[in-house]
Amino acid sequence: MIGLVVSAIVSSASAIAGAESHPNIVFFLIDDLGYADCGFNGGNEIRTPNIDQLAASGAVIESHYVQPVCSPTRAALMTGRYATRTGVYTIVTPHAKWGLPLNERTLASALKDAGYETAITGKWHLGEFDRAYVPTSRGFDHQYGHYFGALDYFTHMRDQSHDWYRDGKELKEEGYTTHLLAKEACKLISERDKSKRLFLYVPFNGVHSPFQVPEKYTEPYGHLQGNRRTLAGMLAAVDEAIGQIVGALDAAGIRDNTLIVFSSDNGGPRPGVNSPLRDYKASVYEGGVRAAAFATWPGKIPSGIRVRQPMHIIDWYPTLIKLAGGSLNQANPIDGLDIWPMLTQGAPSPHEAILSVQSPERAAVRMGDWKLIMNPIESAVAKKVPSNGKGKAKKAARSKSQEPADKDRALSLNYALYNLASDPSESKDLAAMESTKLAAMKQQLLKMMAGAVPLGNKL
Repeated sequence: MIGLVVSAIVSSASAIAGAESHPNIVFFLIDDLGYADCGFNGGNEIRTPNIDQLAASGAVIESHYVQPVCSPTRAALMTGRYATRTGVYTIVTPHAKWGLPLNERTLASALKDAGYETAITGKWHLGEFDRAYVPTSRGFDHQYGHYFGALDYFTHMRDQSHDWYRDGKELKEEGYTTHLLAKEACKLISERDKSKRLFLYVPFNGVHSPFQVPEKYTEPYGHLQGNRRTLAGMLAAVDEAIGQIVGALDAAGIRDNTLIVFSSDNGGPRPGVNSPLRDYKASVYEGGVRAAAFATWPGKIPSGIRVRQPMHIIDWYPTLIKLAGGSLNQANPIDGLDIWPMLTQGAPSPHEAILSVQSPERAAVRMGDWKLIMNPIESAVAKKVPSNGKGKAKKAARSKSQEPADKDRALSLNYALYNLASDPSESKDLAAMESTKLAAMKQQLLKMMAGAVPLGNKL
């Protein structure tokens, strides 16, 4: 009996010690941030002191891959699965009759099951047409913010729809959205359930268009013009908000046991800056799918380092669940891999290959320093003109403007190969010179794309 009691005490003590080692998690997702807009990634036009200080306290991830546009990145983060599995290749538009499939387990659900209090303050963008798709039905204890993208920062309207909610109920209040999201996040930290760890997901709508910000934020940027100046002010407001949220962690005494992750949801569109990367948002070139990102946890992630090994946002799903002491046992296979040794011990990337996918016909794969891009090429192919039964073709009675009606669109695939170590701007296609490498990477890409959910298969 005494042995049983001692065993129970030891077991209980071990459980408590284990729980104490699990971090609070704050995940900042910045909307449409350019790769080189922040100081920590080479930006020199916009001052981001709070973000840069956080980045310096941890590991900057130089090759942090996301999806070309926002909803697919959010789906990848929430599930640890590529778009080829979930079918979320594109943006979920307001009131669209689809969203992140209901058979997908979410990161919030997994962390909630692990004993975490879970909250989202910001943009969901994974479906809202039915209550089953909203955040409070997908694992979040608390929800505050908006369901769509591109809402007005002051009126909270998207087209003719008011888009501002708390816990799934429409909320009418005034204020600049970045300010409101920061205030709510700070409140959640202060009023959290102290018997639990906190998972706080803060997907700001800044710095996505429309380009709007209180005038005081643009005053230091008189040397910039047009939307670039406004974007600078919007990013300055996001930086201020992040500083406030980190300050709330300090005030609550939990900063030292909080893992903070920062990422953009896709490459920046103009007027964002992605240099030296090629192209912008909505592209599978590096400028569309490589995000400005870092992770910091005092005493756990070395400070002041830059990690060059590649990873994908799907990797946060297994990594965070494992750090939280949660379970990775689930029905759907997980594409993400544990990148904790890569961040903390200098280990190589756990990936043999990383997939970037925009559609089943437009994708890219990175293997080491090499990247292969697959793009569709459409060409018009004339249909066979039916015979009149006497061996002669019927004359088509149509005008030139009607001519394309008798043609099909033939789809073929074009491949381009780049070495990112020597050519990060993807300016020199090596496909014709590296036939062996091209063949191997085509085989890998087609393997990863096999069985992809068709585009348009929404639910």
